[in-house]
Amino acid sequence: MSLHTYLLFLPACFALNMAFGPNNVLSLSNGARKGAMHSVVASFGRLVAFSIMIAITGFGLGALLLTSQTLFTALKFAGAAYLVWLGVKLLRSKSVDQSIVTAEQAVQHKDRAGLLIKDCKQEFYVAAGNPKAILIFTAFFPQFIDRAHYAVSFTTLGVTFLLLELAAIAIYAVIGARLRSLTTNPKGFVWLNRASGSLMIGFGVLLATLRRPAV
Repeated sequence: MSLHTYLLFLPACFALNMAFGPNNVLSLSNGARKGAMHSVVASFGRLVAFSIMIAITGFGLGALLLTSQTLFTALKFAGAAYLVWLGVKLLRSKSVDQSIVTAEQAVQHKDRAGLLIKDCKQEFYVAAGNPKAILIFTAFFPQFIDRAHYAVSFTTLGVTFLLLELAAIAIYAVIGARLRSLTTNPKGFVWLNRASGSLMIGFGVLLATLRRPAV
């Protein structure tokens, strides 16, 4: 893969990484609730899911998924249902007074590892349940692959994608952290939950309408 091709790949890939999707909503929400560092570390669940998808695509199994209507539909609706469930859960979160918020934050501080694992799992499930990611790796990567050096070029693109994804995660996490004052205010806490929940449900509905690409 030439340097020119790689330099074309970088901005196109980063635009995909920065797209406002369900995982980036999670990074934004987690950054607002628990801080930028927590959000970034939790997002490693997403990176694991994407790494698995990249490996699957590299071995040619991604094309099999996209050509199988049954597999594609099952993954699509499972991912959509999970997003809607997360959204409803956020929408049903009730307002609390400041003393309860403070007490919850104290508990969160003590059980930081448990919360981190929980959020990491959420990131993984949201990423893994979106067949659109497989489509990106199956349809987007080949445009930049050097067929004479397939393994090396595909690995290079995969690693680059993950690094740019981490950069996008950090950006959304920092933006979320700037909104963190909302979580110390009962009304702001409810507003954040409603906004995040509505977006999650919206993404779930959009995912449910995603069509298997023609092959």
